[in-house]
Amino acid sequence: MVSVWGVDSAAKVTEELFQCVKDNFGTPKYWGRYLAEVEGVSDGLTKHEIQYIRSRGMKLLPIYNVFDNAVGYEKGRVIARNAVYHARRLGLPKDKVIFANVERFFDVDEAFIRGWVDSIFTTGYRPGIYHDPIEGGFASAYCEAVQKNPQVATQAILWSAEPETGVSTERKAPRFDPASPPCKANVWAWQYGRDADACPIDTVLADRKLMQYLY
Repeated sequence: MVSVWGVDSAAKVTEELFQCVKDNFGTPKYWGRYLAEVEGVSDGLTKHEIQYIRSRGMKLLPIYNVFDNAVGYEKGRVIARNAVYHARRLGLPKDKVIFANVERFFDVDEAFIRGWVDSIFTTGYRPGIYHDPIEGGFASAYCEAVQKNPQVATQAILWSAEPETGVSTERKAPRFDPASPPCKANVWAWQYGRDADACPIDTVLADRKLMQYLY
């Protein structure tokens, strides 16, 4: 399978950052960015920034991270509503994916995953989850969610943070081989390198199938 190379960043995409990535790593086909600001963590996306990303021939990979635990069905629904509010505010069309940012150190349960997936899916967007299938409780929670509602495995797109092989240029990117939960899952993205020295980005590979769901 031919995978597609891109990056994500907590920092806003400026001409300077884009040139830094281009000069040091290659030209990303997509750029992962956060839909809202979290003080000290991530710059919030703006319509102007989306325009800039797309004008450089890249697609936007949208991430929602305004939460610090992933427990409970109702919590999943509320986070989904908030994410969709920001996606609409920024003009993201339907049938595009929104990734919930579930960090390895978060408390997570199957109910949250079902709440997120159910709620996002009914809005016309595609539910995505950034996760670590090895460290933390995500893998078992996800497989339990799939057991309770098999639709989760069909509807959700997963973005794996493992294995971490290290940042690379586009040319030296590894073969697409992300770790996956031990049950049915669409793992279509892989953050294989974190915290590059040259520019404040992570490096990512995606299955071609994901591209139609990026904006």
